[in-house]
Amino acid sequence: MSDELTKRIIGAAIEVHRALGPGLLESIYEEALCLELQFQGIAVQRQVEIDVIYKGHVIKGQRLDLLVEEAVVVEIKAVTKLAEVATAQVLSYLKATSLKRGLLINFGELRLVDGIKRISL
Repeated sequence: MSDELTKRIIGAAIEVHRALGPGLLESIYEEALCLELQFQGIAVQRQVEIDVIYKGHVIKGQRLDLLVEEAVVVEIKAVTKLAEVATAQVLSYLKATSLKRGLLINFGELRLVDGIKRISL
């Protein structure tokens, strides 16, 4: 199911990018992707707070951009050049949530296909 789900998320992101193009704020793409996923009947949660554990202590304040079907972490960017740390960020989210699949989607690319990265544990 996760493979099919990530394909559907990517399809929704492509639809958003096709309609809006690059150059907008990250928050705009986040909102539009949430709407597109909802239009397609896919459950999505936005800005989900997660806990980071440090030496047995809970540290609050970290948020996922999107959590889709409680199974896939989606991190949204809107930059011309994606920083290396963005991949590490998604990996950290996967570890913190014990989930296995993540998508890093950079709407700042001219062709969205160049801005999609699948990440799994």
